[in-house]
Amino acid sequence: MIHSTRSIRLRRPLAAAILCALCMPGLAAESDAPICPIGIHACPRPSADWSQCPPNDLLEFHVPGLPTSGERTAADTEVEARYGSSADGDTYVLEGDASIRQLDQLIRADRFTYTQSSTAWSAEGAVRYQDRNLLMSAKSGRGTTAPASGSLDGVRYQLLSSRGNGRAGAAVLKDTDHAELTDTSFSTCPLDSPGWEFRAREMQLDQAEGVGVARDLSFRIADVPVFWLPYATFPLDDRRKSGFLFPEFGYNDRRGFDFSLPYYLNLAPNYDLTLTPRLMSHRGLMLGGEFRYLTDSSRGSVELNLLPDDRKDDGSRRLFHWDNRSRFSRHWGAEIDINRASDDRWFEDFGRSLNIAATSLLPSRAYVVGNGTWWNARIGGDEYQITDPTLPGAAEPYRRLPRVTFDAERNLFGGIDGGIRSEFVAFSNDDAVDGRRLDLHPYLAYPIDAAAYFMRPEIGYRYTRYDIDRDGNRHPDRGMPIASLDAGLRFERALNLAGGDWTQTLEPRLYYLHVPYRDQDDLPLFDTQETPFSFGQLFRTNRFVGADRQMDANNLTLALTSRLLDGDGTERLSASIGQIRHFDDQRVQLPGRPATDFSGSAYIGELDLRISDRWRATLANQWNPNSDRTDLSSIGIQNRFGREGVANLSYRFRRDFLEYVDGSVLVPISGAWRFVARWNYSLRDNTTLEAFAGIEHDSCCTAWRVLGRRYVHNIEGDATNALYFEVEFKGIGSIGQKTGDFLRRAILGYQ
Repeated sequence: MIHSTRSIRLRRPLAAAILCALCMPGLAAESDAPICPIGIHACPRPSADWSQCPPNDLLEFHVPGLPTSGERTAADTEVEARYGSSADGDTYVLEGDASIRQLDQLIRADRFTYTQSSTAWSAEGAVRYQDRNLLMSAKSGRGTTAPASGSLDGVRYQLLSSRGNGRAGAAVLKDTDHAELTDTSFSTCPLDSPGWEFRAREMQLDQAEGVGVARDLSFRIADVPVFWLPYATFPLDDRRKSGFLFPEFGYNDRRGFDFSLPYYLNLAPNYDLTLTPRLMSHRGLMLGGEFRYLTDSSRGSVELNLLPDDRKDDGSRRLFHWDNRSRFSRHWGAEIDINRASDDRWFEDFGRSLNIAATSLLPSRAYVVGNGTWWNARIGGDEYQITDPTLPGAAEPYRRLPRVTFDAERNLFGGIDGGIRSEFVAFSNDDAVDGRRLDLHPYLAYPIDAAAYFMRPEIGYRYTRYDIDRDGNRHPDRGMPIASLDAGLRFERALNLAGGDWTQTLEPRLYYLHVPYRDQDDLPLFDTQETPFSFGQLFRTNRFVGADRQMDANNLTLALTSRLLDGDGTERLSASIGQIRHFDDQRVQLPGRPATDFSGSAYIGELDLRISDRWRATLANQWNPNSDRTDLSSIGIQNRFGREGVANLSYRFRRDFLEYVDGSVLVPISGAWRFVARWNYSLRDNTTLEAFAGIEHDSCCTAWRVLGRRYVHNIEGDATNALYFEVEFKGIGSIGQKTGDFLRRAILGYQ
């Protein structure tokens, strides 16, 4: 019987068998995991830029609009062909743009043949397969439906849910879960011109176990073998697997050649271990390990780095870190962050940035934490370790163990809120007097918030009592009322600028604070220091951090903010200015500092100007009328140019502390080449804090970077020279030091 072209809905062994055979395990898996013979962490699916890749040849037969969700087994199978025939009622032939579709699975060929008695089938002439994750072509295919088996010749495939493609000389489906591929390859490069690829003489795929085995495996760059393995196993899906990760290497003049090769151990579904031997030619062999765990109530990691024998500084050196987050119930949990270094020069010698190398105090803390809709509590303690060799042991902060805090605020009646801020701490220090402190601050507030204004009057009483291990007054205390009023208005008006619709806001704000003076000279200083003056300080009840000092105040803050928004609601300009006016002398000071009788604080001004999507400027300044000079100033300018270029220039000054300029650029040279650089120079010390320059090359499937860097690595100003090199095989991973992450932190706007 011969019929014309039409679509038929049916459930038929022919369609089921061919669809099953062509959906090869490991190639058309439901996950988006790329086929990779290294391991879970070596195939992390990193985000990559594929904009320089040409369209894959297989996309020519891609059919858009197929469903991307739904259950295939519940869907009907549609068969279409120009001609269909059966001469004997046993063998069926479909010819002429023949296709079989089940939900998102679509197979097309010039000719399909199926014999019902033997369940044998064949597909000939331009066999093409497509589903939500995969495109595949083959020269021909054959097999049986009972048992389910099949083979394909001359396979080419393209992943759709992630970047990746390759070839196979032959693919054999043994059953629904097992397959074998011969002469196969995988790459994220263009299919017909791979810059790099994995090749294997034979590959076995076990979908049930989620594991593949490759034999005679090689990794090639430009068809040149880089490494070869006689045997390798790899994951087919998101199930983890033990194996080597990509190495990291670099050079600097303090550590010498620096090479590490991590090995990942999949110990159980909920915990794993990564072992990282790190060889430094000037220092020796460092052994590192990271253990990660995940339970129903906790997650965390434990890290240890151990250098048994430092060639430069004799002796064993180590760094320990434990991070944990637990949830006991809806309202209670735990947070643990424990850190310990063997010596005060660990970060100077092994840190890879100025910020890390300049770590002066290494914190450790452990707390049971609780929270609700109107309250939160913390019970635990913390301590610090000195990791700056220039600091004496007496500079180590007090241990706070135990430390208990409880803060709460809720509505009481008629819009009146009641709250409390409270803390109990036991302080201890090997080189100072120990003691305990209780700090209570109950208060009442009446917040009002409307579209055009807000107001929050608040009155409270702060009481602090000590129990000190000393002669004399062992139980000093302090108490005073604290009253404040925070109020502001919000005005806005429509503007027409340069033919566009704009909105300007005017937001005056007033903050009055009254705290009577109390003599606090007899109180110890356990954990209190004065905070740097900032715009936010204009609206706080205390300029000290810690409960050992509460400032006296009879102050009025006056501040004004104005914003300019374009027609899309984007903020193009924000400008603020403010000052505190003092009506009484400022008598409460830290030891050794005299009382002041300033009539006002420094004027603080801030400006954020987004001239366009490509230009942005920021400005902050503090001018002190009492000394008639600038205390702080910062200026920043950013320009984005071209498709991805960016240039940053900034200046920052804080009196008696720092003054530096910082410039950084990313300059596209061509479609594939980019130049990156940064220079951070201290005008106060007349020295370069950090400088680097490098080039990047980016192609469809490969990117590499080379950076030369010089940076200050300790508080004494000693500098280190370093060379960084990284090669990224897109979609797979990278070899070398992670310079991409470093550049994102160093160059604002780097992409």
